[in-house]
Amino acid sequence: MTGPPVVPVVRIESLDGQGRGVAHVEGKTIFIDGAAPDEVLEYASYRKKPAWEAAQIVRIEKEGAARIRPRCAFFGKCGGCSMQHLDEPTQVAVKQRVLEDALWHIGRLRPETVLRAIHGVPWGYRHRARLSVRYVPQKGGSLVGFREHRSRFVADMTSCEVLPPRVSGLISPLRALFGSLALRERLPQVEVAVGEESIALVLRVLVPPGPEDLERLKRFAGHHGVQLWLQEAGPASARLLWPLDAPPLYYALPEFGVRLAFGPTDFTQVNHLANRLLVRSALGLLDPLPGEKVSDFFCGLGNFSLPVARRGAVVLGLEGSAALIARAKANAVENGLGDRCSFQTADLFDAAACARLPASDKALLDPPREGAIELVKSFASNPPRRVVYISCDPATLARDSAVLVHVQGYRLAAAGVVNMFPHTSHVESLACFER
Repeated sequence: MTGPPVVPVVRIESLDGQGRGVAHVEGKTIFIDGAAPDEVLEYASYRKKPAWEAAQIVRIEKEGAARIRPRCAFFGKCGGCSMQHLDEPTQVAVKQRVLEDALWHIGRLRPETVLRAIHGVPWGYRHRARLSVRYVPQKGGSLVGFREHRSRFVADMTSCEVLPPRVSGLISPLRALFGSLALRERLPQVEVAVGEESIALVLRVLVPPGPEDLERLKRFAGHHGVQLWLQEAGPASARLLWPLDAPPLYYALPEFGVRLAFGPTDFTQVNHLANRLLVRSALGLLDPLPGEKVSDFFCGLGNFSLPVARRGAVVLGLEGSAALIARAKANAVENGLGDRCSFQTADLFDAAACARLPASDKALLDPPREGAIELVKSFASNPPRRVVYISCDPATLARDSAVLVHVQGYRLAAAGVVNMFPHTSHVESLACFER
């Protein structure tokens, strides 16, 4: 007779960059979902490779001090969050270590000063979200939410703790609305954009709604006090459905007396409070002075450009999207800063285009995940004396930092993390370079 299978027991040594527990068994690394530091637990592997395994918890023998009770009823099934079981100081410490490890292992760099982490609010912070929609008759109709953990299925959820309460409260009504539409199987996504005074929902529709669907959609918008937009192709195709007199979306940076209008499919920072703190910190590092020339690369709709101009500097904003450049110009005029801001489109991933950029006293960069390698290389000919770099990927930040320091002669004066996405493994960071 054979006994019951042996379930391995391990102690969690640390957390990796995705918030998974890390343990070692006979020289093999085990990554365990949902674990906390110093826990002793039993695990079962769901993926095995020669050097590592991915696993899930079977039973916790001893809980770690950092473990807390997840606030969301769907945590673990929904893949939107991976760290709700950890207290916020532990989450931030994990992200700080991910940043410092990337800077050292990729760039061979350590910052002279580690900046204090920037925190917003841990719940109800997500002012932008892209929710999947799927009609599943077996589940009673349409599902609306994030993808399930380790799956392409849509999580069967009725609320979300990281969405603003008003948006979370719309999930169940949206499920009922979408399930009632004739085009319910041709509606794969709803994008949420929250402004200071209004909420926009952009429905990705693969076929135009018929008259009955249009009436249902308009009644929903009126009843719930939201804007409904229809998007039949790419983001630029989004058009307002109802109400026709909907006020423009905007967010405010009160410290700088700035309001920034945006469209529901424009790129904006997800976390409004964290963004306010990020802008304050970035400008503190940049220290723009009246009359200085400042280049704001990947400027978007003017999130950093307008506060820099408010400080008296002369700003040139550069961005690859013509639509965002138009939005930035309009925002500058609306805020009375048109005389201190100019904006132009530029391919900041093209070496030749970067080589033609004008010189500036200081520069601010906020690139996408790809980083800004061609741009930082171009600083060899016209180096700003100070560079502030906002990053959403520690690996590309570390790569670009190595060029700035080891090739261009800058020093990494400071770096730290921004907890822009609490309860997730996403690492936003801020770095300052000086010559």
